[in-house]
Amino acid sequence: MRYFIELGLSFLFSCVLVFSVLRLSLRYSWFDHVNDRKIHTGEVPRLGGVGFSTAFIIVAGAVAYLDPSYGFGLRALPLFIGMALIFLFGVKDDFKPMRPRNKFLVQSVSALLVLVGNYTFQHLSFSNLNIYIHLGWVRFPLTFLWIVGVTNALNLIDGVDGLAGGVSLLVAVFYGAIFYVIGNTEAFILCLILVGSLGGFLVFNLPFPRARIFMGDSGSQFLGFVLALLPLIDNGQGFVSIPLPYTAALLLIPIFDTFAAIWRRTRDGRRIDSPDRAHMHHKLMNLGLSALKVDLTVYALQIVIGILVFFSFVASGWTALGLLVGAYALGTLFFSALHFINRSHTRKTN
Repeated sequence: MRYFIELGLSFLFSCVLVFSVLRLSLRYSWFDHVNDRKIHTGEVPRLGGVGFSTAFIIVAGAVAYLDPSYGFGLRALPLFIGMALIFLFGVKDDFKPMRPRNKFLVQSVSALLVLVGNYTFQHLSFSNLNIYIHLGWVRFPLTFLWIVGVTNALNLIDGVDGLAGGVSLLVAVFYGAIFYVIGNTEAFILCLILVGSLGGFLVFNLPFPRARIFMGDSGSQFLGFVLALLPLIDNGQGFVSIPLPYTAALLLIPIFDTFAAIWRRTRDGRRIDSPDRAHMHHKLMNLGLSALKVDLTVYALQIVIGILVFFSFVASGWTALGLLVGAYALGTLFFSALHFINRSHTRKTN
């Protein structure tokens, strides 16, 4: 019952805060910046992330420090400071776009705060086959790259109404299912709070027929940071709850889209932070899909990948490995097929 209270509170707070931000944005003309990466037209408020991020921080902070039964303690303080930094500078970026190097600096400081709390990947493991590779000191740079990489990956797929928010919600649901199975109450409750907060935002963001407010960088970077952080919250015995092969599979869609962007821009001799219109959602829309159909297509892919990862986690032996490999194969097949189909379509229409 207590879980439903926290889920409901985060949803309610998020709805109220997002609605309040929407009204303020319309009043003071806080509209989204239009650039080469964006596909929308017209004036749409961009600060939805302020609403759901604030709701998450308030409810999660209250749970962490007012309910000792969850066992967060002072060790979690650097995590919340890191979240606050990502959020505050994300808001700044929504009003006045920051230079990429300054964004990276803020993300780096926030990631280092996580490391200070000793939240890291300890092993590269696949326990279903009793495979454990101790990372030693490598765990620090690996975890740092993971946090910064996922933070930016979620930002890159935030190009269609409801896409980044919906994918993040689904990832949080599958995270939560795994945490529940293994009894990691602390991480499970944070997933519930994130689901509730995102639900309150998606009420205003899903394309029915179009979004009323975007999350902005204050939302997309915050989401990426939190989703990178959740699998690092250990079970009280020093081991991360979701090993890297599983959590990377759950975040396969933004990770693959980011790698594709880096490869594409490097191939063309451009800076890797330069905007373009060749992301996954751009290609799907180029094939004639509406924003809603793009969302449904990617949601369906995320759900199937999530199911494969979950059953791989609870299965044993070679069955578990086969399911996990299947999740990676499905993601690879989707992105490869989309690339070649879109290229063929572009050549025919030019």
